[in-house]
Amino acid sequence: MAPLRSRRSRAVALPVGLALTASLGFLSGPATAAAPQTADTAAAGEAAPVLSYVVNTGTDAATLGKVKKAITKSGGTVVAVHDRIGVIVAHSANPEFAAALRAVKGVQSAGATRTAPLKAATTTEVGKPEKVAEPRSAAALKAAQASGKEPLESLQWDIPAIRADKAAKVNPGSKKVTVAVIDTGVDDTHPDLAPNFSAKQSANCVGGVADTRKGAWRPYTADDYHGTHVAGEIAAARNNVGVAGVAPGVKVSSIKVSEPETSLFYGEAVVCAFMFAADKGIEVTNNSYYIDPWMFACKDDADQGAIVEAVSRAAKFAERKGALHVASAGNSAFDLSAKSIKDTSSPNDTTPAERDIDPSKCLDIPTQLPGVVTVSATGPKALKSYYSNYGLNQIDVAGPGGDKYQVPDAPAKDGRILSTMPGGDYAYLQGTSMAGPHVAGVAALIKSKRPDASPQEIQWLLKAQADNPACPTEPYDPDGDGKVNAECTGTQHINSFYGFGIVDALDAVKK
Repeated sequence: MAPLRSRRSRAVALPVGLALTASLGFLSGPATAAAPQTADTAAAGEAAPVLSYVVNTGTDAATLGKVKKAITKSGGTVVAVHDRIGVIVAHSANPEFAAALRAVKGVQSAGATRTAPLKAATTTEVGKPEKVAEPRSAAALKAAQASGKEPLESLQWDIPAIRADKAAKVNPGSKKVTVAVIDTGVDDTHPDLAPNFSAKQSANCVGGVADTRKGAWRPYTADDYHGTHVAGEIAAARNNVGVAGVAPGVKVSSIKVSEPETSLFYGEAVVCAFMFAADKGIEVTNNSYYIDPWMFACKDDADQGAIVEAVSRAAKFAERKGALHVASAGNSAFDLSAKSIKDTSSPNDTTPAERDIDPSKCLDIPTQLPGVVTVSATGPKALKSYYSNYGLNQIDVAGPGGDKYQVPDAPAKDGRILSTMPGGDYAYLQGTSMAGPHVAGVAALIKSKRPDASPQEIQWLLKAQADNPACPTEPYDPDGDGKVNAECTGTQHINSFYGFGIVDALDAVKK
């Protein structure tokens, strides 16, 4: 992510015969096609800005009806009603709107999902990353085919690291299983993604209402590449083109939740995404982000607590409908089990203020929600990536996320993760954003092998089949500057760096 926010990065050219991205993968906000949003109301000194709110109520018709009337009476406009979970999305320019709604009988919590005013959904022209064409010589393609690999698979150290190459020969995954990429949008025209893309399970949820028009799920611009990269890691087809995904036989869909221009992921969009996933029969969701503008949302704050409640309800609803949620742990090298963490980036849509938070009360959502599989990142040497968050009893499993300090064995030359990019390109990225998709892919393989498995059973199998390298025997100093960067605690079987261990794709399809 940029600061951990989106767990995303920017692309730069590297001499590998393809576009490469050098910076850290993101976890929190991306962007895509325009969604129905209210225009920014006024210049300074005029009317109060319009904000977006979530209002959490009971699910009975009488309560919902009364609350909708109260929203209008308090100067608000109802944008979406998720009646099955009692969550209403509303817009209002009334600075007292949330307080007024909290006083309404039947309202359990209400709060603004952002600190910045709503803006009209627009895009701007941005320069594309400098790219190098993928090598397509007949000799190179012939050599790859002879080895049974994709043309660029020799650069993917992460695939054999979790035995996904061997798993593909046993069971590449079922077309009846879909992983939804809740992110910045997916370029479904990419030749490595088109064969496995599910348009009927894709939408743009920016603003809180699902837009299923053709292409609405695609990135706004080529710079909104995060979701496309993630999708390739999960399900790039084995079709003699480019790279291979962890589960090259499953379907992948796109649920876009990132704002245009800012690439922020707001709560109302994520609520929409989970509800859409539930309604479309999604088996696995990949969540490589945190919900903006709060890196950690504190339940004892009225606004932040309302966001936590709304997203929790939606995530739990989708889980009851059969969806397993996989989420990246974050890129700030935080110990999520610490008594206190210093957050200097929230709120990230206006002016951040330094605050000390208790991570047991202020949650990185959806990562730390109950039932969500929380994933830390590893590099080519099966060591925790230098940027990855960690924490005893906070990390469930680990997956390859890349690490510039860990150099893979030849022929791979880069410790980051190679995957798809908009426009038919390929790039390297690193981050827990890249680790999560590897785990989501393995989860999809488990579901393919065991179609009757519940989300809870899939999570248990991910943990049971994982291989734990145990805590490092040497001081953890990934950059070699002589300073210990993190302390690994726990046992060989369950510890703060890897949880239950690094996932294993071959075990997923054989056991």
